[in-house]
Amino acid sequence: MTLEIITADALSPLRHGFFTRRGGASSGVFSGLNCGPGSSDQAEIVTINRARVAEAMQVAPDHLITVHQVHSADVLPVTGPLTERPRADAMVSATPGIALAVLTADCQPVLLADPAAGVIGAAHAGWRGARDGVLEATLDAMEALGAARARITAVIGPTISQAAYEVGPELFEDFLAEDPESGRFFANGHGDRYLFDLPGYGLHRLRRAGVGHAEWTRHCTYGDAERFYSYRRSTHAGEADYGRLISAIRL
Repeated sequence: MTLEIITADALSPLRHGFFTRRGGASSGVFSGLNCGPGSSDQAEIVTINRARVAEAMQVAPDHLITVHQVHSADVLPVTGPLTERPRADAMVSATPGIALAVLTADCQPVLLADPAAGVIGAAHAGWRGARDGVLEATLDAMEALGAARARITAVIGPTISQAAYEVGPELFEDFLAEDPESGRFFANGHGDRYLFDLPGYGLHRLRRAGVGHAEWTRHCTYGDAERFYSYRRSTHAGEADYGRLISAIRL
């Protein structure tokens, strides 16, 4: 099966893609294109999947760069292949031939670019990272490489939608205490639960930070099991582990 790659016109002409789970070598609960070395999938199969992504991005496998994601606001500037996977949740680069990639399974994959300056970024933004400023930190790091904030395009890929993202009252209260405006990203759920609009919140943070253009592809990871991995869906199904989707961009 060939790979399925979701792209955004707003990021043209740069090569990029939000890869679905289709076209991979993994089986079982990981069936498809699991690119997460942190999963319990067979390491050699994950390597095969990542090599397929690298080929689609037209880079060597060691030029498809991912980091050890920890839900932080830390951003790593990348100039070439890494000998290890440092802890960070976003990367920026102005080096042609390097593909920056993030792994997700409900969190937001965000690809960013200022083609005029030749600067790209990729961020992993769950609720914690987004709240703690990973998107703004990525914009700052891109500017440090010569990008202009008003020229940067940011696209949020497949992520969990509000209808599927039930959270507890403590999260609502924490967000509200930090920023009263954030209450508009929560809707009433069952009982004392709330439904959180993660991509809406991500777009809000990007636009408030002054990015030139921001959009979401409008794909929900939870609601489409054939195309996307979902941590929450796997948890609800009682599965022992889950696959990781990959999203990548290169100059």
